[in-house]
Amino acid sequence: MAVKIRLQRHGKKNFAFFHIVVADSRAPRDGRFIEQLGSYNPNTNPATIILNSERALAWLKVGAEPTLTARRILSYEGVMLRHHLDGGVAKGALTQEAADKKWNDWKAQRDAKVEAKISGIKNAAIEARKAAKAEEAKVNEARAEALAKKAAELAAAKAAEAAAAEAPAEEAAEAPAEA
Repeated sequence: MAVKIRLQRHGKKNFAFFHIVVADSRAPRDGRFIEQLGSYNPNTNPATIILNSERALAWLKVGAEPTLTARRILSYEGVMLRHHLDGGVAKGALTQEAADKKWNDWKAQRDAKVEAKISGIKNAAIEARKAAKAEEAKVNEARAEALAKKAAELAAAKAAEAAAAEAPAEEAAEAPAEA
């Protein structure tokens, strides 16, 4: 029986998430499986991966073949590196302590990279909000200036109209005095 580590699709149309499962290669994609190892949600940024890496490593050791996407997920989580290092320990090329140190160094580096991405996304969102506020302030200032200009023009027009109304009244008042 050929055993595969693969993804099982769930979710609604255009918003899928996946279960990472161990299944017989002849079973349908969303059908029967042997064991569920975790889940993968590509809809979040960064993608959410929940994986029982100990069980995944155990299945790799007994010969389960991951599909291409499952291999990338396992590699991202460090399961493939752990499997590779355990092979080196079994052959005598490495000691268990050296393999553990290499894996822990890699894990720390990967965690720092993920944290940097998450903080970068948060900082970008904050900067976008600040830029939007600044743009909104500019628009509001331009509107206030336009309203002030319009009010000044209206006041000048009213003053001119009042002056024009007073001028004929003054001329009319001066005309009878001359006569």
